[in-house]
Amino acid sequence: MPLLELTQVRKCFATPDGTTHCVVDVPRFELADKAHVALAGESGSGKTTLLNLIAGIVSPDSGSIKLAGRELGNLREGERDRARAETIGFIFQTFNLLPGYTCLENVLLGMAFGPGHDRRFAEMLLKRVGLENRLHYYPRQLSTGQQQRVAVARALANRPGLVLADEPTGNLDHANAREALKLIREACYENNAALLLVSHDREVLAGFENVVQLTDINLASRKVAA
Repeated sequence: MPLLELTQVRKCFATPDGTTHCVVDVPRFELADKAHVALAGESGSGKTTLLNLIAGIVSPDSGSIKLAGRELGNLREGERDRARAETIGFIFQTFNLLPGYTCLENVLLGMAFGPGHDRRFAEMLLKRVGLENRLHYYPRQLSTGQQQRVAVARALANRPGLVLADEPTGNLDHANAREALKLIREACYENNAALLLVSHDREVLAGFENVVQLTDINLASRKVAA
């Protein structure tokens, strides 16, 4: 059984002129347990919406999304939030760290909707990403690359089976982007987590053995590209 399974998933939005714009139209997509896959697509091709659908942040207009055998559409909102917290780690392009909280507190807050706070594990994750001497620093006191490392640690806080990464190197310079990608993949391997990363950066995509073109699975993206 695949870890992630999408079947006939569609998501459309109303436009200001009264028409409907379909952003996601995926007949079928599967991701195996512990697999590392990169989704390649240009800006505006529906990559972020697709990840938000998988994470249960937004709901599809139609179709089925199964995560670890559970149909997300059958869950109530609170159940879906818990399923996301327990099963998925999300790395955002803009990191989404809470500015009023320290590195350690940001990671601990990532555990709030999961199995609960585990300070020792949070500290271990921050040590793993090279921030053992920055536990009590605030995001504003960190470099951009260090903020990304906190985001990686937070994504792994609940020992998720799946990590979603939305253009995670988009705000980093060349050297930090290469280092961040290496760190993300190593951390996922070490924690037995599958990784689904979306990017339009050719160098990032070149680091993956398994690259899927978004236009190959998303009919809406294919129309945009055409």
